[in-house]
Amino acid sequence: MGKTIFFTGAGTGLARGAAIGLAEQGHRIIATTELTAQKTDLLREVEEKGLDVEVFKLDITNERDRKQILAYDFDIFVANAAINEGGPLAEVPMDRFRALFEVNVFATLETVQLAAQQFMKKRSGKIIFMSSMAGISATPYVGPYTATKHAIEGIAQTLKNELEEFDVQVATINPGAYKTGFNDRAAEEKYKWYDEEHHLTSRESMKKQEEGLQDQFDPEDMIYKMIEVIPKDHHKFRIVHPQETEDQLKKTEQERWEMEVSSQSKV
Repeated sequence: MGKTIFFTGAGTGLARGAAIGLAEQGHRIIATTELTAQKTDLLREVEEKGLDVEVFKLDITNERDRKQILAYDFDIFVANAAINEGGPLAEVPMDRFRALFEVNVFATLETVQLAAQQFMKKRSGKIIFMSSMAGISATPYVGPYTATKHAIEGIAQTLKNELEEFDVQVATINPGAYKTGFNDRAAEEKYKWYDEEHHLTSRESMKKQEEGLQDQFDPEDMIYKMIEVIPKDHHKFRIVHPQETEDQLKKTEQERWEMEVSSQSKV
């Protein structure tokens, strides 16, 4: 039986692919986009494919936009909308750091609260947070985004416990590094404010870290995983994909217990 699934941030990337794929499987999809231009482009695609997808613009930081959520009845709410920007935490401008928290944490929770209260009243439903491997690991120069996703992990785990008595499910999906353009744009963004003459962090160190972007996964693989998991009634609380990323994160979490601090200075 098809389900009604509400997505935020479905204008691009993994959520767009999953929304279309789930619609092709017979689910009713409400796919919202941050920008009107994204709405126009997504509408064109779903109309060409003859899919049951309602598309409208929903900027999750806009209170009037968020209120539109209340007009819909749905079975699953996928909190996907997020922005990404890198930079060294010791020097990142605080307005940029706050901007990521405003979207990825505060506005995300505000949308989730609207969905959660609907679900609590009818005593059913599922909330899925699109987290990230960055919610579990910590990569140099990805600190602002990492901090927001660590916050999302804490929110999701707490909310899961709080909503159990209402028979409302909560889960996270934690993709590895997929080549959707999201990570590449984030890496470029910091150079809008970074000044090699002024800042202490070396450009060389940041560029070296960015070399890892050359080895990102094919997004189709993650999209298939999302299409499989999102409508399920039973699955793990945390969905990390691909398997090599899950293995890597489990190793990282174990290593944290053994981490030490020591001076790197040479005498």
